[in-house]
Amino acid sequence: MVLTLVGSSLSVCTKRVMIVLYEKQVPFKHVEIDFSKGEHLTPAYLEKQPFGKVPYIDDDGYILYESRAICRYIEEKYADQGTQGLIPTEPKARGLFEQAVSVEVSNFDPFASKAGYEMLIKPHHEGKPSDPQVFTSLIATLEKNLDVYEKILSKQAYLAGESITLADLFHIPSASLLPTAGSNAMQTRPNVARWIKALADRPSWKTVLKGLPSRG
Repeated sequence: MVLTLVGSSLSVCTKRVMIVLYEKQVPFKHVEIDFSKGEHLTPAYLEKQPFGKVPYIDDDGYILYESRAICRYIEEKYADQGTQGLIPTEPKARGLFEQAVSVEVSNFDPFASKAGYEMLIKPHHEGKPSDPQVFTSLIATLEKNLDVYEKILSKQAYLAGESITLADLFHIPSASLLPTAGSNAMQTRPNVARWIKALADRPSWKTVLKGLPSRG
């Protein structure tokens, strides 16, 4: 049975899972959820995702939500296919990986994704006015955090070391919103720019951008 990804094509979290599915060469079916119609709040949906967020997966009856948890599950279930080693197994390398994931969750995504939402999703898809002051404040904090990223990436190719991991891939969807939203924060830092360009050039992300609902 083909894995089903239930989510919104507008959602950075849904795109995060798609990237990993493509990286791991896992066939899947995408079921689109329309927030404007309240499909995420129906009893049937809330039975699978009780918080009314996206996405969740249905893997032959196994239901899992939270994008990063889904990505870990996919990597571990399909460890021997597609891009390998996205979660290191050696204890010290695993520790650095977990550290990098925590950095993304705490110091990047809350600011980048909200900045993108404020200037792009909110006015264009929800019909609400954006708040430039909110955007400016989010970017100011993000810039400080990216200064630390710049130092880290001046010493190594990726956040957890010399090999790409899920921690790097997790950044791509939110990072992609920033230039269109009005921030060049990632492009003005040479090592950050090198790193995010390498990630954005991956075939997995290019496939997501094509808007293909499924593969296989």
